[in-house]
Amino acid sequence: MSSTTKRLIIRKIRNGSIDNAVKMKQHLHTHCNINVSAETVRRTLRDVGMHGRMKIKKPLLTKRHKKLRLEFARKYENFTEADWSKVIWSDETKIDYFGSDGREWTWRSPGQQLQSHHVHPTVKFGGGHIMIWSCMTSEGVGCVDKIEGTMTAKSYIKILENSLLRSLEKWGKTIPDVIFQHDNDPKHKANCTKQWLATQGFQVLDWPPQSPDLNPIEHLWGLLKRSVANFEPGSRSSLQLWADVVLAWQNIQREQCRNLVDSMPRRIKAVIKAKGGYTKY
Repeated sequence: MSSTTKRLIIRKIRNGSIDNAVKMKQHLHTHCNINVSAETVRRTLRDVGMHGRMKIKKPLLTKRHKKLRLEFARKYENFTEADWSKVIWSDETKIDYFGSDGREWTWRSPGQQLQSHHVHPTVKFGGGHIMIWSCMTSEGVGCVDKIEGTMTAKSYIKILENSLLRSLEKWGKTIPDVIFQHDNDPKHKANCTKQWLATQGFQVLDWPPQSPDLNPIEHLWGLLKRSVANFEPGSRSSLQLWADVVLAWQNIQREQCRNLVDSMPRRIKAVIKAKGGYTKY
């Protein structure tokens, strides 16, 4: 290939107008009347230090999302690790009976900031699985609750009454000691949920949309799922899966939680650097 063609390949891959080697090969054939193999394209990219990477699944970020994320990051830019240690981080997740990765590949330069074309956008929740809720602080994990059927605002409040309040007892904390975090799921933002939290006296952290990268518990979900997958390969009953989840969650160490919470100032800085866009977290 000519040096001009090589520069074209590198430029289009780097700026995200073309995703991968196969599409680049097709572009060269269709628009430039140049016939090269996909492997030749890959070799050209490797020669300049780029590597094939699996596309990272991230929530879709609109301009509005980025604006709100940036505003949040600037608001809490001066929060210290001690400030973040007061936050109870909470979330729901699903645990599949059988995993699937649905991987997609892209190319990035070493140290290159995460861009939109490096990401595989996802929406929340998607066969056979159980849904769980739990929370964490820098003191360790809280109580874990199995979500039966479709979660409504009323069933969410019951989870908070049961598992959130018991978690506070476990950590030896009172409601005035903490700030409660949950995302913008409609059940979390329902009037009855807001009223329950206010009646209890919880201070609730204002939360930007589409921001799992700012919630340290997301990393614990990954750890939990890998641990559960190692217990028993193959099929298992719903009861056995739930038992495995509870055991794996209880085995997560306090130090792991503390390290994740202590990463919050770096997460905030990453959002500001990305102007509200995608981060590595």
